[in-house]
Amino acid sequence: MTKTLKGIAASDGIAVAPAYLLVEPDLSFTKHSINDVDSEISRYKKAVSDSTAEVEKIRDVAKKSLGEEGAQVFEAHLMILNDPEFTGAIETEIKNSSINAEAALDETAQKFIKIFEGMTDNPYMQERAADVRDVSKRIMAHLLGKKLPNPASIDHEVIVVAHDLTPSDTAQLNKKYVKGFVTDVGGRTAHSAIMARSLELPAVVGTGSITKDIKDGQNMIVDGLDGVAIVEPSDDQVAEYKQKGEDFLKQKAEWAKLKDKPSVTADGKKFTIAANIGTPNDMPGVHENGAEAVGLYRTEFLYMDSSDFPTEDDQFEAYKAVIEGMKGKQVIIRTMDIGGDKHLDYWDLPQEMNPFLGVRAIRLSLKNENIFRTQLRALLRASAYGKLGIMFPMIGTLAELRQAKGILNEEKDKLIKKGVKIGDDLQVGMMIEVPAAAILADQFAKEVDFFSIGTNDLIQYTMAADRGNDNVSYLYQPYNPSVLRLIKHTIDSAHENGIWCGMCGEAAGDNTMFPILLSMGLDEYSMSATSILRIRSLMKKLSTADLKELANQACYVSETAEDNEKLVNDFMAKLNK
Repeated sequence: MTKTLKGIAASDGIAVAPAYLLVEPDLSFTKHSINDVDSEISRYKKAVSDSTAEVEKIRDVAKKSLGEEGAQVFEAHLMILNDPEFTGAIETEIKNSSINAEAALDETAQKFIKIFEGMTDNPYMQERAADVRDVSKRIMAHLLGKKLPNPASIDHEVIVVAHDLTPSDTAQLNKKYVKGFVTDVGGRTAHSAIMARSLELPAVVGTGSITKDIKDGQNMIVDGLDGVAIVEPSDDQVAEYKQKGEDFLKQKAEWAKLKDKPSVTADGKKFTIAANIGTPNDMPGVHENGAEAVGLYRTEFLYMDSSDFPTEDDQFEAYKAVIEGMKGKQVIIRTMDIGGDKHLDYWDLPQEMNPFLGVRAIRLSLKNENIFRTQLRALLRASAYGKLGIMFPMIGTLAELRQAKGILNEEKDKLIKKGVKIGDDLQVGMMIEVPAAAILADQFAKEVDFFSIGTNDLIQYTMAADRGNDNVSYLYQPYNPSVLRLIKHTIDSAHENGIWCGMCGEAAGDNTMFPILLSMGLDEYSMSATSILRIRSLMKKLSTADLKELANQACYVSETAEDNEKLVNDFMAKLNK
């Protein structure tokens, strides 16, 4: 039976394909005694064998889609599955205690996890606890006859359906097979939505109940243009949406004509439209969409796609590839922004009641200097290969900024003494995403070469509304005058102190926000690569002279976000007459 669900349009495009449910199964069990020990051991051995075959298949698929490095985690899992100390200990527990395999597996795995986590003097061994958890979960699923989904194992065309997608889930999606995704929760600024735009995958988020309303393999439509998901569509609906998809592709073809054109307004003013990326694999999209710079390279995905901390050389090669790939155009690379909703299996971070307000981003880097210094050395070495800007995330105080710059300068001096070449035009900047930093932007501007406004966090911190919480999503208001005043003050402070100001939050590519930002004189607009040509097309229609008063009205006359939406809509309506 056909069912239509409304959600949030998170990434443009239309897709029709079978659903692939990426939902964790219930792995609960009851411990009980058994009489036939040999039979129970045989059942356990089959679960291990099935798990091994499954991981081997996932590894082979991952090697093709993610490369050797991305598949390393599965090699570690195979080592555990083939380790007689681990598997043999579970067999011994079944035999000695006459308990079911599920209980023996759980009790033995917990012992190993505790041992590994206790190896505080050996980080490598400590990190193996996460691998034991993953392997144990897979064996448990086979014992219970449950399916354990894995995005890296997808080998046919699907639309992924999930309650939510973690950044690491999204990073493993193979565009060859995954044609789109739909989730129960989330918004346009969720990391899964941002990644969807980078991958050019149609996405609808925040449907509320898609995982309950569809079964694995059912045909469905995802409409990322209007935020609609249709379960078991009729033939007429399939034909209608395929036509809608073709019309969208024609519109994209028109935008594509602007690929090699400069980003200029109707009155000839030049600005920069840049791309946000997560990995060097995103570079084809950067070039195909005519980006004039990389305004944000999210380096945390280097860490998230690895089974261990990436080495200095691994990072250097990744940064160098992007910098060289831009052929003299600027690349802004953000130091790792781990924490909040971005976690690493191999880094056991403390549990926090409010992780978005806790030890994340620059705070985590400053508390873990060795990891931070490794990244900074890699960045400094890569700066010799093009025009690089190093950017610190979530700076809240001048002390944090000065400490981060001090560590950077120490590593720079060490490299120079060793004869390592550093780029001549290296710039150092910071993100403005903490309201305290926006308010003191005039002071911060004296200490950096540029600002980049991260609206995704700036909005949630200004409005005290978790951007991933559907219950307060009504408070996530990019057009709220309070948010706009902070943005305007940041831009004005940058210009008064002779530095440039960009924006790498999703608002930079928002059709309603863009005319206001242009009116404020924002220098650089960095966004998902797929938004670049649409915004360049919009820029060509706008004159800075006509926009002159728009920013002041939006910041100081309008009282609500709704007022500002109407303000821009009325302005565009007059323009299009």
